[in-house]
Amino acid sequence: MTSAPRLCLVTNRRALAGARTEAAVVAALEAQCDEAIGASIDYIQLREPDMDARDLLELARRLVARARGTATAVLVNDRADVARLSGAGLHLKSDGPPALRVRAMFDHPITLTRSAHQAPEVAAEPDADVFLFGTVFPSRSKPPGSPVAGLEGLSAAVRAGPTPVLAIGGVSAANAAACRQAGAGGIAAIGIFLPPGSVSGALGPAAAISALREAWRG
Repeated sequence: MTSAPRLCLVTNRRALAGARTEAAVVAALEAQCDEAIGASIDYIQLREPDMDARDLLELARRLVARARGTATAVLVNDRADVARLSGAGLHLKSDGPPALRVRAMFDHPITLTRSAHQAPEVAAEPDADVFLFGTVFPSRSKPPGSPVAGLEGLSAAVRAGPTPVLAIGGVSAANAAACRQAGAGGIAAIGIFLPPGSVSGALGPAAAISALREAWRG
């Protein structure tokens, strides 16, 4: 029996609400995250690099509180200070500090994920909980001509170490089973979790989670 995929919603509030006020944009982001939590997504990665640190901290605290007691871990992208103060987990860039050093900054266990773009990066980091590996397929979130690892690159990353690897970059219900066959432990994405009609292939959190889990079963 195929195990359920680990799923990660990577946020992009600017893709949710167009040219609305910042308060409305953040409200839309929270509504998206609430729907994902309600559908038992595994991870929400707050990837909002242009958000003020204080606003990001307050947002992370609210989401951590709402996810408490559920299946969902909330992660902050790249900001160990915000993660530490909010009680969230942390997502590290591929060139970020070693996971073991980062864990030493916290006085409690945390969920720690890391980006990887090549298999040796997975082999070199034994202390992350999960890798997000990509870009696997061409993705609208990357500039034209950006490197694409493909399924062969994904398979090599999976073989590089024992840590679970989630495929990211252009992943949809149509190619989810191919990612599973390459050895991935799940999927991370931005686009498929956006509101229906906002971009091609967007389904919204609950429908996307259902579609990806169904596709994963093959």
